[in-house]
Amino acid sequence: MKQMIPLNNQSKKNQKEYHAKQRGSWYGIAPITRCVTNGKAYDRNRIKRENLVYSD
Repeated sequence: MKQMIPLNNQSKKNQKEYHAKQRGSWYGIAPITRCVTNGKAYDRNRIKRENLVYSD
């Protein structure tokens, strides 16, 4: 039977391995694409998109 050793008493290698298992996956989604854009910043493409929507 394996004995439970507290995480802070384990080696750095084992701690790193434990934390790597705990981290989740983005399942192919890049986290940088999830950033909220600044609404006050000038965006040339936003103007084009708005004109495209209103022209329909």
